[in-house]
Amino acid sequence: MDAIPSARPVLEAPDIARVLTRIAHEIVERAKGADDVVLLGIPTRGVFLARRLAAKLESITGSSIPVGSLDITMYRDDLRLRPARALARTEIPGEGIDGRLVILVDDVLFSGRTIRAALDAMNDLGRPRAVQLAVLVDRGHRELPIRADYVGKNLPTSLRETVKVHLTEEDGRDSVLLGAGTTTPADAQ
Repeated sequence: MDAIPSARPVLEAPDIARVLTRIAHEIVERAKGADDVVLLGIPTRGVFLARRLAAKLESITGSSIPVGSLDITMYRDDLRLRPARALARTEIPGEGIDGRLVILVDDVLFSGRTIRAALDAMNDLGRPRAVQLAVLVDRGHRELPIRADYVGKNLPTSLRETVKVHLTEEDGRDSVLLGAGTTTPADAQ
């Protein structure tokens, strides 16, 4: 786990569970059910959040919700600025995404560049009826005209602060930490 100097928790495990339940109810309300919903998580933590949302949607609707992952590595606009990184997996549910309501799921929305890359990646996979965005934390500082449809917590931050999401599946615990750091939008897309 990455430590953040003088980090303070802004969400703990019960808060994250409550936020995901609220987002699932908002999805059902806005989509008038969830019959044509497909969740695509952006690796790494967005995939875990998408799976959790799918389970909550299933408990609300009684229907299984297709969930997959969308690797955006080759669509990023900072490939030449950062060291090489391993490709993650793209897994599209068997039903595909054509004509469906695709909800992209990510942990933190910051500059908007990750979501732009996800939209580009999705264009190579099919043509959804509509695309929405669900994020656990929206920290502001957008560089592109992108906003989330479903937000767990709006967390106004300075550019010097860092937001670190810990999820049990990857980090052994659930929490969102806010700390002092030197992150810039180009560093944390």
